[in-house]
Amino acid sequence: MLRAGLWVMVAWMTLVGMSGCASKGRPAPVEDRTSANSAPANKLILGAENAGKAGFYTVKPGDTLIRIGMDHGQSWRDLVRWNGLENPNLIETGQVLRVVPPGQDMVVVRPVLPSAPMTNASAASASVSVAPTKLPVSPAPALTPPSTPAADATEEALVFKWPTRGNLIAGFDEVKNKGLDIAGKAGDPVLAAADGRVVYAGSGLRGYGNLIILKHNNTYLTAYAHNQALLVKEDQAIKQGQKIAEMGNSDADQVKLHFEIRRQGKPVDPTKYLPAN
Repeated sequence: MLRAGLWVMVAWMTLVGMSGCASKGRPAPVEDRTSANSAPANKLILGAENAGKAGFYTVKPGDTLIRIGMDHGQSWRDLVRWNGLENPNLIETGQVLRVVPPGQDMVVVRPVLPSAPMTNASAASASVSVAPTKLPVSPAPALTPPSTPAADATEEALVFKWPTRGNLIAGFDEVKNKGLDIAGKAGDPVLAAADGRVVYAGSGLRGYGNLIILKHNNTYLTAYAHNQALLVKEDQAIKQGQKIAEMGNSDADQVKLHFEIRRQGKPVDPTKYLPAN
């Protein structure tokens, strides 16, 4: 029995020694897992230093560049260029994207304030002597905010026209309907509401079907959804009243045009911008 016990002890010590030697020759599995997981973590936080800053947007689940562009009044192609994206179809939750032109988010306008009166101490240390004669002091002029550039006034004065004829079947609602729904027949003409440029023409935005987005200036976009045919292409210059599509029911329960006006990306009530119908 004693001899058998000794053999068992020798065998156990041999196995422990072998496993210890083996572990000294390679890193622990925990270290491997930590190293493997560090790359995706770094990738997700890329650009996080801009999160929350003016002019930047953090990608949320379900976002697309088309949706982000429309919500910020920009072309998705501009977003690709400003952010150096190699594949516009690959954006990730948590990614931080620039949504204004480079440099625009850095401009801060401050009014020029009148100089503070010089104290006795500062006057004594000044290199220029002050004449003893006291001059009358005029009151400081009232500060006025910086004047708005003339271009902004022109943009605000933009005149829209109705994009099609038909009965209004759904009005604007900030939550349920971000534009107007206008009934019609398949193939009815869809017209540009104002001069602009095509920044999107396709069916990549869920819920809009065949969609056209026009950018009119730095303030306004218009969107035309559910068409059966698109007659323009991206980056094409468009004139007010030009036929850009044919009405349809793509991604809709009936033939209709869904029309939106967006001011700096935010949907607004089109009836406040359109003439009485």
